[in-house]
Amino acid sequence: MTVRVQAQAAPDAAREFEAHRRFLWGLCYRMTGSAADADDLVQEAFVRALQRRPAGGPTGWRPWLAKVAANLAIDALRRRKRRDYVGPWLPALVETGDEASPPAHEIASDQESTEHRYDLMESVSTAFLLALERLSPRQRAVLLLRDVFDYSVQETGAALDLSEANVKVTHHRARLTMRDYEGARMLPTREHQAKTGEKLREFLRHLENQDVAAVESMLAADVRMLSDGGGEFAAALNPILGRAKVARLFLTLAAKRQPGYAFEFRMLNGSPAVLIQGPAPVGQAPRFVIQIDVGPDGRIGEIHTVLATRKLSAIRFGS
Repeated sequence: MTVRVQAQAAPDAAREFEAHRRFLWGLCYRMTGSAADADDLVQEAFVRALQRRPAGGPTGWRPWLAKVAANLAIDALRRRKRRDYVGPWLPALVETGDEASPPAHEIASDQESTEHRYDLMESVSTAFLLALERLSPRQRAVLLLRDVFDYSVQETGAALDLSEANVKVTHHRARLTMRDYEGARMLPTREHQAKTGEKLREFLRHLENQDVAAVESMLAADVRMLSDGGGEFAAALNPILGRAKVARLFLTLAAKRQPGYAFEFRMLNGSPAVLIQGPAPVGQAPRFVIQIDVGPDGRIGEIHTVLATRKLSAIRFGS
């Protein structure tokens, strides 16, 4: 029996599931860093909901679905970590429109509360999702439920089959691992988004003009470039480090670009990005995305290039 037929046979289950779909997708995306995986996991959660309804009536649906989705995501992460990935891993990108994080003073401090430590926009940023990669799957689930989705210790334990003491220990260890992220944290506020967008356009303009000095002046001395082709397209298999190497790579690629490429600026994962598509030789990506991280000094500290088709499945490219 197909999921569609099952859904028609259980309209109340389908209605409850639709009411919680956005939450489930957001949880699964933050857990896996993959829009395609989030789609699959949410669908699997729906199948299980149709096969086995939660106890407790209408109020039982959300905690039950969250438990199913979180544990499916943990299993998916464990499978992914057992597989070799070709080159650097970057999260799949999603469109976020003109949304932004609230001002920093609205984020609770350690002393005030652990709730809402990371708001919904910051928690889909590439920097945050990359930081989550340093956590174990269960640590990631605890951190997200506690510090993004405002779950209590008791609710988190129920969702992940952990004792309250275990939740507290796991959460503490996850927060310790996130200290490096905390030290370099840049919230995607409107001010930061605007500055990043200006820098991205300026960077592309200097590349187009093949202005070596101008490109290098925009980069931090320890700038890092990550390129995710997923083994599908040609991409750097290791991070490119340092101002001179990163500048030389991008200037060379810009000089070799064939005529007919189209550029489109979009807000992805809370940060400005440029979508590029055009004619490409065999083995080269016909579509890819470039994003930058701008540090407090105004220089570009990190550049991410996402080329793998699966990582761009949630992005609308122009025709």
